[in-house]
Amino acid sequence: MATKTQTESSENPNGDSTEERCPIEEVALIVPETDDPTMPVMTFRAWFLGLTSCTLLIFLNTFFTFRTQPLTISAILMQIAVLPIGKFMARILPNKEFQVLGWRFSLNPGPFNIKEHVIITIFANCGVSFGGGDAYSIGAITVMKAYYKQSLNFLCGLLIVLTTQILGYGWAGMLRRYLVDPVEMWWPSNLAQVSLFRALHEKESKSKGLTRMQFFLIAFAASFAYYTLPGYLFPILTFFSWICWAWPHSITAQQIGSGYHGLGIGAFTLDWAGISAYHGSPLVTPWTSILNVGIGFVMFIYIIVPLCYWKFDTFDARKFPIFSNQLFASSGHKYDTTKILTPQYDLNIPAYNSYGKLYLSPLFALSIGSGFARFTSTLTHVALFHGSAILEQSRSAMKNMKLDVHARLMKSYKQVPQWWFYVLLLGSIGLSLLMSFVWKDEVQLQWWGMLFAFALAWIVTLPIGVIQATTNQQPGYDIIAQFMIGYVLPGKPIANLLFKIYGRISTIHALSFLSDLKLGHYMKIPPRCMYTAQLVGTLVSGVVNLGVAWWMLESIENICDVESLHPDSQWTCPKYRVTFDASVIWGLIGPRRLFGPGGMYRNLVWLFLVGAVLPVPVWALSKVFPEKKWIPLINIPVISYGFAGMPPATPTNIASWLITGMIFNYFVFRYHKRWWQKYNYVLSAALDAGTAFMGVLLFFALQNNDINLKWWGTHVDHCPLATCPTAPGIAVEGCPVFK
Repeated sequence: MATKTQTESSENPNGDSTEERCPIEEVALIVPETDDPTMPVMTFRAWFLGLTSCTLLIFLNTFFTFRTQPLTISAILMQIAVLPIGKFMARILPNKEFQVLGWRFSLNPGPFNIKEHVIITIFANCGVSFGGGDAYSIGAITVMKAYYKQSLNFLCGLLIVLTTQILGYGWAGMLRRYLVDPVEMWWPSNLAQVSLFRALHEKESKSKGLTRMQFFLIAFAASFAYYTLPGYLFPILTFFSWICWAWPHSITAQQIGSGYHGLGIGAFTLDWAGISAYHGSPLVTPWTSILNVGIGFVMFIYIIVPLCYWKFDTFDARKFPIFSNQLFASSGHKYDTTKILTPQYDLNIPAYNSYGKLYLSPLFALSIGSGFARFTSTLTHVALFHGSAILEQSRSAMKNMKLDVHARLMKSYKQVPQWWFYVLLLGSIGLSLLMSFVWKDEVQLQWWGMLFAFALAWIVTLPIGVIQATTNQQPGYDIIAQFMIGYVLPGKPIANLLFKIYGRISTIHALSFLSDLKLGHYMKIPPRCMYTAQLVGTLVSGVVNLGVAWWMLESIENICDVESLHPDSQWTCPKYRVTFDASVIWGLIGPRRLFGPGGMYRNLVWLFLVGAVLPVPVWALSKVFPEKKWIPLINIPVISYGFAGMPPATPTNIASWLITGMIFNYFVFRYHKRWWQKYNYVLSAALDAGTAFMGVLLFFALQNNDINLKWWGTHVDHCPLATCPTAPGIAVEGCPVFK
């Protein structure tokens, strides 16, 4: 059997020279080093289950994203659910051959195999795009229709959704040479998927201890059962802030100790969903990446923020909560954006001047500033440390490059011609430009703005991909994109949203496709099968995504309008309210008023220069002291990622992620490598799957029917004073006033 040979080969490689083995130790330990090219891949079962998974996931995720309690159903649920269905179909379907348009196929070509399972998962991944289970472009369309009350044409909406997705696929195809083929681009998160596929399909020889499948089932059951506590019965486990209990009347103690609204010092989470929510599973992130993030996190949360808040009162920090993603007026109260908008949702400049400037919480403002540094440091770091390799690959086109065992095995399959990807890329660019002419009033983004967005995506996708493929961290530049176009086109909120979609979100889609291509590389899936599955899955998910959202926006009265909805309505769209607020900040008010001359946050712009310079001394030291192998591991973009995502991520989320990653990827990897090799990635997949299944069950069985518990353990954090300002004379409800 092929699977048996695969297992034996991965544990005791036969016939492969040590030079051919992958030099990345984690990959060499986990990924099988043989292949069976005779396995059927694009079978009837794969098409049926793949398209069903993709359609079901995108329908459910789009439907629930409009609710007060949004729900995201991850692809791992389908990955596990289709296994028994696939085996059942292999048992009952006839093996008779059919011929359609010259294509011969059998409904049942044999046992349900691992390659079919991978292709189905690729389809399913298309149904769970980044941004909470829907194409981000739906956020822009919802804001246009529900908040700005535009009469948007359906065809225009469809072009927005499909062109952003396919544009990302075009970038991915062009960058395969740099981000999939090289051995060094190993995409750590894929190893959990590889481990799970092997655990589900390979028969292990009897040995001491549990098999990977037995371990997965036990860990899955434990994770499934345990999540009833943080997910429903005892949610306080998500943010366990004991300092607030010790000092219930101290604002400073609660600002320091609150896991939800403060610095989270001493707080922790016992909720896997909280640990893996923002930086992904710590079990699949390399130790060097965890260490870099940890350095940045400690600098930011324990040194920079306290100094800025308590010692220097930077940006009038003490007028506001130390940690919040809300917008504030100078009085310390939340900023009411409705007071500065005209009935046509334009900026009312006299009202803005009368109401006053917009302020951010100190941690939020500094987090935005760190994004400026992260953007430029990413470009500099990749140019210095990887620039020569990228140029060499551009010249050689991979012809003279040394191949590891996985690349050599993939040589036996027909490759995808580059022009296939060029057709998609140029087609999506052409349709996007056409849209900017035909519906110029609706989209606000002119043709040159589209070209600017394409240029930005082209410049940054490669360096960000290098960082993600080697560290499992994806430096974001959402705010940078909105910052840039907000300066160029002030007062154009829809243009701001669309520029972000084409200039940033297309990169997210590209990196998602590239990650899947590397998964196919590891699992020896023919490249043309990957191309077909990803393209069809993208088209299907895009059409269903828009269709469901359009139907809801047209049929649910006052959807997303909190003022007009019934108080008990579930259709409040909190996620898209954030998108609307962002369009107000960056599109209407504009970065010039916040970061330009005279703006409160003008000095943060210097961080663009700081970020560009910081990688230079690290690179120089690595050249001066080449024997010091630890110096090149200092990664400035990843260190700055320790500042990233807060809010909505909390310091407790990140601190718990760091501790968990250190336990498994330093101590266990170093002192119990055999256990780590066999079980680490399987444990990560089991924790994800158990939490996801119970989360869906709790939602449909209880929370969706408003069956909720109310007791001390269901109140998260218990730190009511953590959101209080400490500046003299600032009066906020529920907080003492300092004199």
